[in-house]
Amino acid sequence: MKDNTTHFLLKTIELILTPEEAANDTLTRKCIESVINDSHFEYQIIKRSIDARNNQIKINLKVNLYFSEPVPNRIIPKVYPNVSDKPKVNIIGFGPAGMFAALKLIENELCPVIIERGKDVRSRRRDLAAITKNQIVDENSNYCFGEGGAGTYSDGKLYTRSKKRGDVDEILATLIQHGADENILIDAHPHIGTNKLPRVVQAIRETILKSGGKIHFKTKMVDFIIENNTLIGITDQNGLNYFAENTILATGHSARDVFYLLHNKKINIESKPFAIGVRVEHQQSLINKIQYGRNSANDLLPPASYKLVHQTKNHGVFSFCMCPGGIIAPCATAPGEIVTNGWSPSKRNNTFSNSGIVVTINPDDLIEYKQYGSLAGLKFQETIEKKAFKAGKNDEKNNFGQIAPAQRLTDFLKNKTSTSLPECSYNPGLISAPIHQLFPKNITEALQEGFKEFGKKMYGFLSEDAIIVAVESRTSSPVKIPRHRETLEHIEIKGFYPSGEGAGFAGGIVSAAIDGQNCAIEISKKYTPKS
Repeated sequence: MKDNTTHFLLKTIELILTPEEAANDTLTRKCIESVINDSHFEYQIIKRSIDARNNQIKINLKVNLYFSEPVPNRIIPKVYPNVSDKPKVNIIGFGPAGMFAALKLIENELCPVIIERGKDVRSRRRDLAAITKNQIVDENSNYCFGEGGAGTYSDGKLYTRSKKRGDVDEILATLIQHGADENILIDAHPHIGTNKLPRVVQAIRETILKSGGKIHFKTKMVDFIIENNTLIGITDQNGLNYFAENTILATGHSARDVFYLLHNKKINIESKPFAIGVRVEHQQSLINKIQYGRNSANDLLPPASYKLVHQTKNHGVFSFCMCPGGIIAPCATAPGEIVTNGWSPSKRNNTFSNSGIVVTINPDDLIEYKQYGSLAGLKFQETIEKKAFKAGKNDEKNNFGQIAPAQRLTDFLKNKTSTSLPECSYNPGLISAPIHQLFPKNITEALQEGFKEFGKKMYGFLSEDAIIVAVESRTSSPVKIPRHRETLEHIEIKGFYPSGEGAGFAGGIVSAAIDGQNCAIEISKKYTPKS
């Protein structure tokens, strides 16, 4: 994906500019000239970040300088071969792990056969509208299930720490090839935006199909076909079998039926750490003021974000999936539960900002669920989500409704049910409820301590108009599917490659994409002649 053409690169320099200098090419060039004492150059921005400390807003740029040669293209599009007659590999799930596994298989001349329980992005959008407007949850097509996975409609955040697991730039370059903005290669915390990401996902689908890959939407995997401890195929809800020598499981963190299937078939799975909490929402103008100070009205600055962490005696409390200029969305995957998440459009220009504020769940928190073994965390999740549904005064008899329990943040800290609620972006509707009673006491106390500490770090954060909405429970999978460290095959079942967030090996779009690629690479080695 990278341009390997030789260019005369003098050096890479780092600049600290004002927002005005960084936004204007002429001013940026003058700043470079003052550093190198030369005006005969071209430049290319490699990285860009914002430093808002001490109310002195600075833009940090890392820049490559070129002399005597034009600036090289950062992206050389890949050419994908036709693999329609090549060996088939099953991929269960068409989220980031499944999509990038499929692309890598095609690169290595193998044919992906994708089984996706949900619908394509266009059809899926109607089901999201049904959740928001009519409070009807389709168990197979929602914010978590469908083409592109959970990330398609949750902002497309691309920041990752998983840089040692694979080539992050390759993932970003592939997204750019399929329609994402080139700025995702530059920005320190890149995102695509919920309004743009579906088109990127659709373009990836078209690449796979043009190359001879197969995609089966509205097709739910209900069973594994195993012989002699080897996975040789899968069965869908209609009784159809899909045979292949290798299968990648990439079903995401919310496919509970898959975890139950593995458990019932006595296939080794493990409990893993996860977190649970609430969504907190503020006016974006307030967050801008807190983070940017007197510069908060500067139109050259993006809507401000934050990242918060606090360690209590027994739990970590942290912000998760912070969405500047975003909305809180209903993300249940089954009737009778309330689940929230957040997303932002590409411009992040909505009135509100929101973030998950969550508490790590330890084994000691799951003692009353220990009879469920490796599914203890999953059962705990389910219990809290059903309590949130009940607290929302939804129709328990028919498992109908998506009204979420909510509370003013300041009332939550006082263990007081709110007598009124501020305006909020959560469209299905809210009802005042004692969220301080929703969680086990120690989890509530950890959340309260965390919020108080965050208020010290961000003066004004504990606003009367800040609202919390429950429940934020799908931060990551509560289950891990163990696999060999080198081959990435399941530790017991040959030909079975658990991948991505649902398997417990990723935590976001990019890390899941990398993990899917890595599984595809390991499978490809089986078809590479040994020298």
